[in-house]
Amino acid sequence: MTENLPAAPPVPWVRKHIDSLLGVGLGGGYVAWLLATARSLGFSRDEGFYFSAAHDYERWFSLLLESPRRAFARSAIDPIWANNHEHPSLMKSLFAISHMLFYEKWKIFADESTAFRFPGMLMMGLTIYVTYMFAARHFSRRAAMVSVLALGLMPRVFYHAHLACFDVPIMAMWTSCIYVYWRAEGGGKTSTSPSRVGSGLGWTLGVGIVFGLALETKHNAWMLPAVFVPHAMVVHGRAMVRSMRGSRFSLPLSLVAMATIGPAVFLLLWPWMWNDTLPRISEYVSFHLHHEYYNIEFLGRTYFGPPSPKAYMPVMILATVPTVTIVLFLVGLIDRVHLLSMRASSWLSQFLDHRLPWPKTAPERDRVQTDLLILLAFAVPLGPFLLPHTPIFGGTKHWIPAYPFLAILAGRGFELVWSRIEALLTSRWSFHATKARGIEVAVTALTFSGALAVTIHSHPFGLSTYVPFFGGTAGGADLGLNRQFWGFTTESLDPYFQKNTKSGDTVYIMDTAWPSWARMVEEKRVPSGLRGVGSPAEAMFSIVHHEQHMNEVDYNIWTEYRSSTPDDVLTHDGVPIITVYRRPSVARPHSK
Repeated sequence: MTENLPAAPPVPWVRKHIDSLLGVGLGGGYVAWLLATARSLGFSRDEGFYFSAAHDYERWFSLLLESPRRAFARSAIDPIWANNHEHPSLMKSLFAISHMLFYEKWKIFADESTAFRFPGMLMMGLTIYVTYMFAARHFSRRAAMVSVLALGLMPRVFYHAHLACFDVPIMAMWTSCIYVYWRAEGGGKTSTSPSRVGSGLGWTLGVGIVFGLALETKHNAWMLPAVFVPHAMVVHGRAMVRSMRGSRFSLPLSLVAMATIGPAVFLLLWPWMWNDTLPRISEYVSFHLHHEYYNIEFLGRTYFGPPSPKAYMPVMILATVPTVTIVLFLVGLIDRVHLLSMRASSWLSQFLDHRLPWPKTAPERDRVQTDLLILLAFAVPLGPFLLPHTPIFGGTKHWIPAYPFLAILAGRGFELVWSRIEALLTSRWSFHATKARGIEVAVTALTFSGALAVTIHSHPFGLSTYVPFFGGTAGGADLGLNRQFWGFTTESLDPYFQKNTKSGDTVYIMDTAWPSWARMVEEKRVPSGLRGVGSPAEAMFSIVHHEQHMNEVDYNIWTEYRSSTPDDVLTHDGVPIITVYRRPSVARPHSK
């Protein structure tokens, strides 16, 4: 007779979902940090245009609630959605909805700009969550925690995560799409079943939807097939070859979902595309394929057009990502590339010869295939920046989708380093588990303390900051690396303006976009009585944002004011960021 064994006790809900809870908590904590620091960060050039577009889109959403039939008429759609139609509408729509709800209706945020920026911050929280879940399922909880630290403590990522822009959102969508695809392919399963099946219809449909959301976020999503197609060829290549031998052709359901659901979601969420669809898609694609080449400084030279320097991307990664993260990434990268190279010959043999068996267990296949996916997800966003005609005007933000996977590999690198440290310690001393965990936490904190300090210190000059290994902000300036762009640093002049200007004074705002300046004035981030003007000839005060190609602006101001003496210089770590000139005939206000 068989003995009736008691049923295993159910796993507590919290324990069962601990990784999801940790991921949500880490993402939420990061969003809280962004909200706490948002007020001190000025508005970039692009943000001003997106604020304006979101305001217009609000009119359409209000009309949709009041009169849906009128809202879907072309006469209502085209005048509104023409604003900034060179970019997809998802994030601008979220900016608009956030403003409608969190500022106008519920009064949660004191500043309109914070309501506009909030969806972008949430996207950063989503990136933290997905990065954690991916690393935890593929490697370990330790690797996941370190991955989040590595990603969140990059000064450039911290800067961009504040903005009502598309760069962090496309990082979130890129990472999410790859994660959902991985789950649809059965990634992260712990079963030892030899069958290689996906995780169900939900994940497969999900990857199509998320790919559509990525398309509707930014044009970087066009590169995602360069991740999925090679990966699918490796994973499903043998089955695809077998199907062709049988006079039929089958594709992985994940790719089918992306090819069908993705474009449908893209079109559904962008009202501008509802009329004259094909010509407008053609216009959108053409705009980005033939994008204007804005200037950027690199190693003391300003590039006004192609060819772009091939060293730009690798040098900027080394100069802006904390060095400890780079070292850990290299450790993790070497580990995974070594594993892939060891298996490459076996995989190739299995692909070419259908008589050879697959490895006996699914988890081993999953590990190798997941490593390949991570490497592709990291490499593909970087690849275009090795080509001579790729514009580089956006700096690191244009390849930011690669950073979560850099961070995941850094998490794996830390895991390997810690295992060596742990083995060394336990070989000499005996530790209680609690004490060993305390040492691990201390080592982790020490490892990233420098990255934390640099990230905190970078604010609100994130684009001026370079890592200590490159000499910090001063080292970057000495090397001739770009000091800033977009004119977002103007808000940092508020203490000077408060002390030295009076209502009605005019200021030449130089590289600050007009919508961004208007938002700063309206929110009293600079004195509300100041009037922005378009040239030094009209201005009592003139500012110069320090970029190499703008040196001529100083000369123009000297000629107009008949003086080369600045009235103030805003610096970060001793490096000039903005110079302020005062027309000599303007008397100083009396100090209070």
